[in-house]
Amino acid sequence: MSMMDVPYDSHRLEGDAPRVNISEAGPAPKRIVVGYGFWIFLLSDFVMFSGFFAAYAVLSGATAGGPSGRTLFDLTNVAIETGCLLLSSFTCGLARLAVQHRSQLWTQVALAMTGLLGLVFVILEVREFWEMAAQGAGPGRSAFLTSFFTLVGCHGLHVTLGGLWLATMMAQIWFKGFKPTILLRFYCFSLFWHALDIIWVAIFTLVYLVGAGT
Repeated sequence: MSMMDVPYDSHRLEGDAPRVNISEAGPAPKRIVVGYGFWIFLLSDFVMFSGFFAAYAVLSGATAGGPSGRTLFDLTNVAIETGCLLLSSFTCGLARLAVQHRSQLWTQVALAMTGLLGLVFVILEVREFWEMAAQGAGPGRSAFLTSFFTLVGCHGLHVTLGGLWLATMMAQIWFKGFKPTILLRFYCFSLFWHALDIIWVAIFTLVYLVGAGT
């Protein structure tokens, strides 16, 4: 479309760029589309966990005569899990600083530490589930335990999938370097990992601390 084809606008000052219809501006850049899409994904995840939290709040007292959180929860083990996940968020932040400085070595070191701490978290959580099931407190024992395993297990599954994503990111950065597309994926991963920390803080407070004191 040439300048001669743009209709004259009496309200437009001389020297201003001609106004272009949104439909004629072309598609949005890929980074904007991916960014919006990823934020929608994160928000949908928060909505899903909100439903799990609501279900747990309603069913937390429905023990059907079985064990409650006060007898099942080991706060020492949960505190170690929390420390590992919060520290992994810190190392993920260090990885982001290393990426900004385009340091291949420190990026890999920080990401490896993040993945290792995430792995320790998952192992401790699986051990907790295993011990509870061995005591006859599996997810089918009561509505309370069903909601507990669903909420905490779903978060643990997210951490596991995040660890696989992290390993993929490490390989891509190592072999392909700091390309714009890879950096975009890395920034999306870091947002995802920090979001898992926020959800876990809510689980630690509302499920474990409140449950152990009830």
